[in-house]
Amino acid sequence: MTRILVTGGAGRLGRSLVAGLAARGHELVSVDRDVSDAPELSGIAQLAADLSDADAAAAVIAESRPEALIHLAAIAVPFSAPEDVIMRTNAGLAVSVLGAAAAAGVPRVVAASSPTVLGYGAPAGWLPDRLPLDERTPPRPWNAYGLSKLLIEQTIGMLRRQTGDAVRFAAFRPCYVIAPEEWAGAPTQQGHTVVERLADPALSAPAVFNYVDARDVSSFADTLLSAMDDIPNGEVFFVGADDALARDPLAELMPRFFPGTERLAAELTGTRSAFSNAKARELLGWRPRHTWREELGETAAEERVA
Repeated sequence: MTRILVTGGAGRLGRSLVAGLAARGHELVSVDRDVSDAPELSGIAQLAADLSDADAAAAVIAESRPEALIHLAAIAVPFSAPEDVIMRTNAGLAVSVLGAAAAAGVPRVVAASSPTVLGYGAPAGWLPDRLPLDERTPPRPWNAYGLSKLLIEQTIGMLRRQTGDAVRFAAFRPCYVIAPEEWAGAPTQQGHTVVERLADPALSAPAVFNYVDARDVSSFADTLLSAMDDIPNGEVFFVGADDALARDPLAELMPRFFPGTERLAAELTGTRSAFSNAKARELLGWRPRHTWREELGETAAEERVA
């Protein structure tokens, strides 16, 4: 059992992650701006704090005495606030929270980044060097949200250079998170249901058809925390489903929404995703367990990607 402090624990991903880690036998402390009455957090210790205040962040960590910290707290949606607010908030939270954790000597520190660091959807055009996308794909953020997430990864690098291996760090880039209730028809993060996103590919195209079940993010976090002493310090991982959130192969859909990708997208046959989770499989032994076809009761035309 590990005592884990989760910032942003009352958020969409936070609730599922906290509940999933608690179900795996860990002791959880959730901290957010306010205490939540979400059923997933029933029985979970909760703290309310403004983590953008470095002193408040340090006090929360001192009070919680965590053996691991997972930092989720952030403005979670691009363009949901002015660009300067998103930048100040997300970057400031990273420095105050992650810096306080490093100063306190929390042994394992994990931060949530985002696939948006890659810069897909840039108004001036976007063409990756290869598909599927993975951790070697060069980051090219084009908005404050994506840049703030890249700064979170770089904050980890900065702190690792300060602490060496006395603190173990990692970052993960969760794909478009779908919470358990959203399979049953609750609106997803952008306001559409999963079924609506599948029926109209234009709704999922801005995220390059990526997705991940929030419960799989929880299992990833559990696996990562147990492996951090045995993998290189400061690793970054994509966390996504094996398949794409699309009924048609991405070899057909990608060129429609991302001109110039015809040759690259030819690799994405069948149900294959544009995002690779191979690094997490190979380095951690983790793989996702939930697919939209299983959750919606649809039969896959092809076998799942191995």
